[in-house]
Amino acid sequence: MRIAFAVLLVLHGLIHLFGFVKGFGLVEVAALELPSSRLEGAFWLLAAVGFVVWAVMLFVAPSRWWLVGAPVLLISEALIVLVWGDAKFGTILNVIALVPLVVAMLQASPVGFRSRYRKATAEHLAQLSAPARLVTEAELEPLPPLVRTYLRRSGIVGKPHVEGFRARFHGRFRRDLGASWMDFTSEQHNFVDPSARLFFMEAWLAGVPIEGLHVFAGSEARMQVRVASIFDVVDGRGPEMNQGETVTIFNDLCVMAPAALLDVAVRWTTLDERSVRGELRRGEQTISAVLTFDQEGDLVDFVSGDRFLSTDGKTFRQLPWSTPMSDRRDFGGVRLPSRGLVTWKLPEGDFVYGEFLLDEIEYFPAVLALRSVERHPSEAASVARLA
Repeated sequence: MRIAFAVLLVLHGLIHLFGFVKGFGLVEVAALELPSSRLEGAFWLLAAVGFVVWAVMLFVAPSRWWLVGAPVLLISEALIVLVWGDAKFGTILNVIALVPLVVAMLQASPVGFRSRYRKATAEHLAQLSAPARLVTEAELEPLPPLVRTYLRRSGIVGKPHVEGFRARFHGRFRRDLGASWMDFTSEQHNFVDPSARLFFMEAWLAGVPIEGLHVFAGSEARMQVRVASIFDVVDGRGPEMNQGETVTIFNDLCVMAPAALLDVAVRWTTLDERSVRGELRRGEQTISAVLTFDQEGDLVDFVSGDRFLSTDGKTFRQLPWSTPMSDRRDFGGVRLPSRGLVTWKLPEGDFVYGEFLLDEIEYFPAVLALRSVERHPSEAASVARLA
C-alpha cells in the first residue's frame, strides 16, 4: 500500500510540471488555457519536487514524512485554485493524499499511540543505572540443569546483567480463525526493575492502518487498538489483563533476555528431562509456565494456562497459550530464536494467531544494537508459508 501511495505522489508531482512548463513558456500546453506567470511556474516546480520528496520520505522517514506532505499539499491546492478551470481535477488527487496525511499527523500528535509510547519509554530509560556487574558461572549454579544449560547456550556468561531491552519485529497476525492476516511491524521496551513492558505495533488491513499499544507499568496493564489513528476499537484493562500481561513479560524474558532471569523472582521446578515449570511473582501477580527444551538444551516452547483470550478487551476466556520458537541466530554474541509463533490452544485445536520475526535487539545498560549477524535466507518468505 505504501508503494502504491508513493507511485501516486510521484505521478501527481509530474503532472505539476505542466504548470512549470506553461509558466516559463518552454512548451505550449494546449490543455492549459489560463495564463500563468513565471512565479506561478516556479511554485508548480516546487510542488512537483515536493511530491517526489514526499514519496521518498515515506520510506526513509516513515514517522516524519507529514512534515513535508502538509506544506506540499497546501501549495498544490493553492495553485489549483488559481487555475481552477484547467486544474480542478487535481483536487481529487489532493483529497486522496490528504487522508493518510491526516492519519500521520494524528499519529505524531501527543495523544497518538506512537507519541505516548516514546514518552513512556524515555521516562523508563531515564531511570536506568549502568552497573558493570557481569554474569558469572557461579550465578547459574542454583538453577535447574535445564535452565542452566539454556543460559549457557544463549551466551550470557561474561556479559552484563540486563536491566532492560528494546526489540523490533515484523510479521503478521489475525484476530480469529476467520479473519484475514495483517502484516505488522512492532517495537517494544522491557524493563526489569521496576518491571515494565511497553509495546507498540503498526499493522495494515486492506490498506487501513491499525495501531496497538500495550503498557504494563506498575500494577496496571492496558491494551489499546486504534484504527486509522482515530477510532478506538479495543481498550482492555483489569485483573485478567494484569495477569495475562505478567505471563507475556515472563515469556519475553525467557525468549529474548535470558540473562534477566537471574534478577527476577522465579521459582523453578524440574518436571522431566526436557521441561521445567517456572513460577514468576510480580507484585500481586503470580503466574506459571512450562518451558520445554530440545536435546541440545535450547528453549523451543513456552506454555502457560494463566493468560486470557480477548478480542475486544472486555470479555475474557482463560486458555493455554503457547509460543513455539525456532531459527536460532547470533545477535551480537547472544543466541536467540529469530522466529516465534503465538498460539491459543483451543478445545477444537491450536489457533496460531501471530508470527513474529526478530529483526533487532538492544540490551540495557550495555546499549549495544545487536543486529543479526547473518540474514536468514527464508526470513522474507516465512510469513507467507505459515498456514
